[in-house]
Amino acid sequence: MRPLSDSVPKPMLPAADRPLVAHTADAAIDAGADELVLVVGYGAETVREYFGDRYRDAPVRYAVQEEQAGTADAVHAARDHLDGPFAVLNGDNLYEPAGVEALFESGPAVACYRAETPSNYGVLSTDDGAVTDVVEKPSDPPTDLINAGAYVFPEAAREWLDVPRSERGERELTDVLLDVVERFEVTPVELTRWLDVGRPWELLAANEWTLATADRELAGTVSPDATVEGSVVVEPGATVESGAVIEGPALLRSGASVGPNAYVRGATLLGEDVSIGHAVEIKNSVVLSGTSIGHLSYVGDSVVGRDANFGAGTNVANLRHDDRPVKVTIKGERVSTGRRKFGAVVGDGVKTGINTSLDPGVTLSTGVATVPGERVARDRYDDPD
Repeated sequence: MRPLSDSVPKPMLPAADRPLVAHTADAAIDAGADELVLVVGYGAETVREYFGDRYRDAPVRYAVQEEQAGTADAVHAARDHLDGPFAVLNGDNLYEPAGVEALFESGPAVACYRAETPSNYGVLSTDDGAVTDVVEKPSDPPTDLINAGAYVFPEAAREWLDVPRSERGERELTDVLLDVVERFEVTPVELTRWLDVGRPWELLAANEWTLATADRELAGTVSPDATVEGSVVVEPGATVESGAVIEGPALLRSGASVGPNAYVRGATLLGEDVSIGHAVEIKNSVVLSGTSIGHLSYVGDSVVGRDANFGAGTNVANLRHDDRPVKVTIKGERVSTGRRKFGAVVGDGVKTGINTSLDPGVTLSTGVATVPGERVARDRYDDPD
């Protein structure tokens, strides 16, 4: 998810009006959880500041994972807080609330999902309504039923968290699940909708999901000469100026401003204090807090970090001429987004000179600057000077 996670932990990136992990916490509380234990490491203070000691009347406790040594290691860090049967949910996943409720009612249980490419995940085998095996990323998957990273474990599993490291050098929660499968009947709870948000285009998908359920609310200042259509939320303190057109689903957070004759459409999130200039078009994008996009710019199908500044006439290309899915470089490898349209990934504090153009799938790292008139065709990790 870098560079977007350079300043905040990935689960604190936003999906609509709250962080990803808050959606997970809400689903857990709605399903009956009476206490939350958040395992933190990098960016722990950001998590603590958001959740505090209570969240929606549920007490919140924190466990610190000193080393990023795997999912079982993360739960092991919370071991002293576990008393009785316990649920484990990934903080960077979106779960349908009804599915989490069904999971809680079926424990011991594991959430699962039918995937088009199960070989990318842990794959479950079942027999007579119970899980019989879990295989991580098999080359020849026995089923299309994948592990969706949500569990209800019996209290006894608290003693089985100190599993050996896998070939990847991590302590895997799937090994704990296998121990539970050997001793208990584990119910597979199939989700109809689930999203693992691990890469920038999946953050777009997360916002498409969550913004689609927003109710229209125009609590900010909207010019009578502006046009607002569909499920649009304009928070108190946000402004929409004359001639602007907003087509939902869209969310304008407090302090955001959309300038005259601008056009905002698709599943777009404008974070707090974002400034959209005259005649700018923003389409199906996530623009994080404090960013300014100057007049006559176009940003489509992109994720833009905090406090960036786009010079006038900055244009983001979001479509390959051959109509094939756009690719992005992740950890040195070219990875398909699976999207015909995808623009740029822009880190915090990026500055583009006027009339900059960004090719589809380009990443600009934190603090990068472009010069006026520049075309950026490859990822940029440092200042051009």
